[in-house]
Amino acid sequence: MDITILGIESSCDDTSAAVLRNNVLLSNVIASQAVHMKYGGVIPELASRAHQQNIIPVVDTALREAGIAPNKLDAIAFTRGPGLLGSLMVGVSFTKGLALAHDIPLVEVNHLRGHILSHFIDLPDRTMPHPGFPFLCLLVSGGHTQIVRVDSPRDMRILGTTIDDAAGEAFDKCAKVMGLPYPGGPVIDRLAAEGAPGAFRLARPRVEGYDYSFSGLKTSFLYLLRDRMAEDPAFIEARKADLCASLQHTIVEILLDKLVRASKDTGIRDIAVAGGVSANSGLRDGIVRTGLKRGWRTFLPPLKFTTDNAAMIAMAGYYNYLHGDFAGLDTAPTARIEGF
Repeated sequence: MDITILGIESSCDDTSAAVLRNNVLLSNVIASQAVHMKYGGVIPELASRAHQQNIIPVVDTALREAGIAPNKLDAIAFTRGPGLLGSLMVGVSFTKGLALAHDIPLVEVNHLRGHILSHFIDLPDRTMPHPGFPFLCLLVSGGHTQIVRVDSPRDMRILGTTIDDAAGEAFDKCAKVMGLPYPGGPVIDRLAAEGAPGAFRLARPRVEGYDYSFSGLKTSFLYLLRDRMAEDPAFIEARKADLCASLQHTIVEILLDKLVRASKDTGIRDIAVAGGVSANSGLRDGIVRTGLKRGWRTFLPPLKFTTDNAAMIAMAGYYNYLHGDFAGLDTAPTARIEGF
């Protein structure tokens, strides 16, 4: 029996809706918010207002592209958290109204689980490669950096997490002090291709276990800029590519060092990466190279599934639906969710 699910994602600054039939993607529509670029970061109130403007046309477009009427849906999956509370409230409230109007079951989804389970989405014209269980997933985004052991679609355990800044935060904050536009991660990635990764030596954390820390790296980068600019005010502009290449190289090495250690200790060789930072070309290349060296099977999400999107929410919702894990109309969004 086919199961058709509408997914709705509104955790930050992208409004998205997608339709899946089982695990096959029928549509995935995303409306991004350019309004935040001039502020150098997401402004929660502006994000909430933009979601209110976007959510009806985005959901309508997703249903039309999939050729599915609302009364033909088996469930609506929505992001309950984590994320910006105001943005989540827009998505959750709209989902409840749509579900109530058409008597459709609700399925809540942890946004982070969605990123991990994006590896199980298939496209209409082809089956994508999927990791086998158990596998390790390096989940890297603007707010999260974690190594997660995945034993099944609903059985996940965090092995290591950041104790301060996430990798994405380190990219964005360092980009901001260099005067690069927001979001800084993709800009650093592009400039890094033109620079020398070993041009500058940056601090590397010494953290026990599989946990991460990027605050020291960020601080050493800021001190480097301060000291060099005292000697040459044009330093950043003259060495921008080398700075980006060194920063990216160091972050990737920090991420991979813990991932290699976790793979050795657990014996797991199916390795995946997910989250917004998984679009970074240095990280993708690094995981592939490391995987070839260590005999891993590596899984990189298609770039369209690295950023926040409703396809991954519908995918996670599908597995919750199969287990009869439904949400009530009294479900409230939450900015923070501990664990999985």
